[in-house]
Amino acid sequence: MPVRKFIVVLGSIMSGLGKGIVTSSMGKILQARNIKVVPIKFDGYLNVDCGTMNPYRHGEVFVLEDGTECDMDFGTYERFLNMDLESMNSLTGGKIFKHVIEKERVGGYLGYDVQIVPHLTDEIKEMVKKTGDKFGSEVVLIEVGGTVGDLENSYFIEAMRQLALEQKVVFVQLTYVPTMKATGEQKTKPTQNATKILQSMGIQPNIIICREDEKLSKESRRKISLFCNVPQEHIFDDPEMDTIYELPMIFEKQELGKILCNLLEIKSREPDLSNWEKLVRKIGTGKDLNIGITGKYATLRDSYVSIKEALVHAGAHLGVNPRLKWIDTTEYDEKFEPKDLQGIHGIIVPGGFGARGTEGKIKVINYARESRIPYLGLCLGMQLMVVEWARNVAGLKNANSTELDAKTPHPVIDFLPEQKAIEKKGATMRLGKWDARVKKGTRGSSAYGCEGISERHRHRYEVNPIHVETLEKSGLIICGTTPNGKIVEMSEWPDSFGVGTQAHPEFKSRLERPAPLFVEFLKACAKA
Repeated sequence: MPVRKFIVVLGSIMSGLGKGIVTSSMGKILQARNIKVVPIKFDGYLNVDCGTMNPYRHGEVFVLEDGTECDMDFGTYERFLNMDLESMNSLTGGKIFKHVIEKERVGGYLGYDVQIVPHLTDEIKEMVKKTGDKFGSEVVLIEVGGTVGDLENSYFIEAMRQLALEQKVVFVQLTYVPTMKATGEQKTKPTQNATKILQSMGIQPNIIICREDEKLSKESRRKISLFCNVPQEHIFDDPEMDTIYELPMIFEKQELGKILCNLLEIKSREPDLSNWEKLVRKIGTGKDLNIGITGKYATLRDSYVSIKEALVHAGAHLGVNPRLKWIDTTEYDEKFEPKDLQGIHGIIVPGGFGARGTEGKIKVINYARESRIPYLGLCLGMQLMVVEWARNVAGLKNANSTELDAKTPHPVIDFLPEQKAIEKKGATMRLGKWDARVKKGTRGSSAYGCEGISERHRHRYEVNPIHVETLEKSGLIICGTTPNGKIVEMSEWPDSFGVGTQAHPEFKSRLERPAPLFVEFLKACAKA
């Protein structure tokens, strides 16, 4: 077993600086040196996972292979590092406290009054070490959610301080250096004060990474070094970029990889980012394709970040440039305006919950089918594709999903049987990796290039089996099912590119391995 080293990434001053992207980029430049890494994220909220969180509050809920519903940063980790993560990579305040309380109830701390220090902090350190062991990593990257000084992450930061007494740990502080518009002067005082808070907690950052409006000046770098007790060569720029995938190359040019290896006492090997750089250079190039994405969370783009990134990945491989148009369909529930979709090359209806905006989505789907605009339906998007077909082609008037209309005369979408007796909301959907079979000769099989596929899921409803025969007789192609044939996984239109999948293929898309359905969708858009 390799001697394990740790990198702990902490954010100061404000949230939303992009710790997940920084953590992933550091992992990428270490991977480029053939160093095996694994990321861990701690979030201080007392939810056990993200499953019950509203996207407006927390952005997209990302789903792992094992069904864990977690923070959207895990999507960034997987997309950069091209690896599948597990439940143990995601630590939340709720999960940690739940573990400690359950252990106490079965006598795990007999004779002791259970305390934050040492019992809780010891459990955190043990969880972190076990994750490194499981993945056989040389370096464990630990992102601490929230901001230095928050009450809710203070015990976790204390655990990381203790970890540094036992293991080789490099602390990385991500900060923000604002520029005063009136004078054009960069201000380092917020970073100085934030570093003092970190130092008061017993942690001295080894590296400071600066988000800023313009490149860090020599004077700003000198001040941060002097007042934060960090060598100038350990202070790095994290500038604005055209695409987040540039950051590993930007860090590499600043020799961050070499500095990390020196601090971790790992022999720095020659990095190879050539394939990554080649793909990054293709992002945003080629023919522009206008892609309409519908959804009631359209005003909060983080709600659909995996779809956005899957389109970036597919576009880079095809040499086309997807340009996204966000469509709030709530206004279409009453009146749909086809003119709003003029110039659109393709339409995606993503997953979602609840009735608001769904009638508008069905109208958009109908317009796409009749106008032969390429269509990709994801989860709810496939279900509404089936509803639209049932109403307008199969003759099932007022067909609907029972999620949207419990009294529909034709419930073409209904609860999965195993969901009917469930009362709890958290982690009870059909989640994570599920296998499926795709019929030969269909667009689905053409996309994947094989009959046996595996994608991640997050849903409670399915195509009602009692209506499948009627749908197929009317012409809808059921091109994918579970291996036993009982649950519909994919459907498609017979006469134009319209594919719906019950899965979320966007969760498995990577820059170096794009999601097959997104590639086929953009191919169809380019021909439209």
